[in-house]
Formats: sequence, C-alpha cells, structure tokens
Amino acid sequence: MTPAPYGLLAELTHQCPLHCLYCSNPLELRARSSEIDTADWLRVIREASDLGVVQVHFSGGEPLVRGDLAELIAEARGCELYTNLITSGLGFTRERAKSLVAAGLNSVQLSIQGENAEASELVADSKRFDKKRDAARIIVDSGLPLNMNVVLHRLNLDRLDAIIDVCESWGAERLELANTQYYGWGLRNRDLLLPSRDQLAEAQQVYERRKAELAGRMELLWILPDYYERFPKPCMGGWAQTALTVAPDGSVYPCPVAADIGTLDFPTVLEHPLEEIWFKSPAFEAFRGTDWMPDPCRSCSRKEIDFGGCRCQAFALTGDAARTDPVCTYSPDHHLVQEAVDRANQVPVSAPEPVYRRPHAAAE
Repeated sequence: MTPAPYGLLAELTHQCPLHCLYCSNPLELRARSSEIDTADWLRVIREASDLGVVQVHFSGGEPLVRGDLAELIAEARGCELYTNLITSGLGFTRERAKSLVAAGLNSVQLSIQGENAEASELVADSKRFDKKRDAARIIVDSGLPLNMNVVLHRLNLDRLDAIIDVCESWGAERLELANTQYYGWGLRNRDLLLPSRDQLAEAQQVYERRKAELAGRMELLWILPDYYERFPKPCMGGWAQTALTVAPDGSVYPCPVAADIGTLDFPTVLEHPLEEIWFKSPAFEAFRGTDWMPDPCRSCSRKEIDFGGCRCQAFALTGDAARTDPVCTYSPDHHLVQEAVDRANQVPVSAPEPVYRRPHAAAE
C-alpha cells in the first residue's frame, strides 16, 4: 500500500539573487511568467494537508521574492502544518520577518556559502555576505529558531572550522554540513567541486571534533557525498514514498531534482489534484517498490534498503532512470563515478572554469 507523503517542498520561484556553482535546480529554470498564482498555491497547500502532509518547506530559488509568501504561510498554519522557510537571507528585513512571524512561520533555514564575503563571491557570484549576517540577527531577534546550511566541496572544505565558528557566532541552533550532491549545476561543476579523499577525511575529523565541543549548544549534521560511499543513498526512502515537490510552474515531482528526468511525463497541479498525482500518476508509480528493478538490483539483498539508489542520479549519469545508481559498487556503470573520484584524487593541473547558475530564464 502506498503511504501518504508527510512533507511538501513548495518551490515558489526559480528567481534567485545567487548563482551557486552547486545548485541542484534544473538547468532549464522556470521563467517568472510561468509561475502559478497565489490562488493555485493556496489550493495546493490545502490539498497537501488533506493528503496527509504535516510540514511545508517554502523554497526556491529565493522564496522571499514572492510577495504572497506571508499569505501562503498563513494558509499552511491554518491547515495546522509546520512551516519552514529555506532562504539565502537576502531580502529578509525586520518588516518582512514581522509579517512572516505573524503569519505563523515556525522556523528558518539560512544558507551560507563560506565564512566570508570572498568565499561567497567565489561560489555564489555574490558579495552580499553582510546581508546574510543581518538576516541571521533578524531571525534570532524575531524569536525564530535559526537553522543553517552550508554546502561543502573542494573549494571550502579546508575552512570548515572557520565556517562552523561563523554559524555559532550568529546563533545557529542547528547546522547542516551537506557535502555537494552532483545534480544540475553541481554536476556541471563536478570536476571543480568534488573533493579528494584526504580532504574529505580531514574535514570529517573537524566535524567530529566540533560536534563534541558544541554538544548542547549547536547540533551539527554531516552528509557525505555519495560518490565516496560503497552503496547509494536510499532515495528519500524510495521513489515517491515520503515527500513531493511542487515546482514554480505547478509541475509535481517525487523529489526536487527529478525534473531533469526527461523520459518521464510529470503531472501538474493545474490539471490534476495532488491526491490523484500521488497515488495514480504514471510518473510517481514508475519506480515505486521493487518490481521495476533490473539486475543487479533485482537479485540484491539490499534492494529493500537503498531501493536501487537515486533515479535522478542514474538518469544524469547514464541517460536511463531505471539503471542501478552508478554510485553502487555493484552497478555496471560504477566506472562513471570511479573515474570522477580518480580525477578528484589526482593533483590538478588547472582548475576548470566555473559554470554559474545564471537565472536569466527565471527573470523573464
């Protein structure tokens, strides 16, 4: 029996003031002119609540560019849903914070790209580090819990101590140290971002030390890049099992990066209710369970543990979403990952040119 989802990622827009090298949003960003309107988002929130969702994460792009954000949060709280804002912090003023708190916002996750303006410019093509510091102060002063997120990679792992110091000094209660996963723009920039094994090991030692030091004051979480794992991650508990994503144009996906799977026809909230999409859509049914699996997954003892790995990664690396995730040691395509790891562990002759996430299409 298909379980109901418990989480909704509401990607309100692909507009964003940052151009992050590791961004996992689709390479073809949704244009501003294609964004669904307030009435449709209010309906989506109600349908999500009726479906069984208990938490909504408002994301983007940068969700603060939407003028109706407070109205959407209020609707979610009226449906007794937990609300979380995922933001770059740019545009988070005291006036805006007051309106969002009044609407019922429960928490904020603030992202930074490094420990100073120079690091932010290198990764996100933006010098507005001071605006992130101001946003952190406003969040704390508003009485909201400050959760922070830093995406880690070859360009900032060596400064992990300093990054943690910044997040502690800003008042973070929880810090997610998420090593880059290679989708979208992150995959485009993989040779620039993938760390060496030694670099990753040294950073993990820093994490373990700081986690012990900060116990009781700030929670630290460490997420490995799965290129350095023997087996793939379990794809959000399996394809279309725990959560769903609604994109700015109303398209619905089982996970935030599934939009790049060009062989599936994903439904839209403009044509179908969420309940029908979740339980009956061919795209959502495509990789549920284990019947779809080819070998080696079909005969593997781990098939109920990692569910064949990530369908999005399989498609990104092989062009076939039904292939075993190439991260897996047993995958016939594992060499695709191993070759990238081998390159990352060689002394680089010259760094490749970065490909920034330019949101031109989203500004139209």
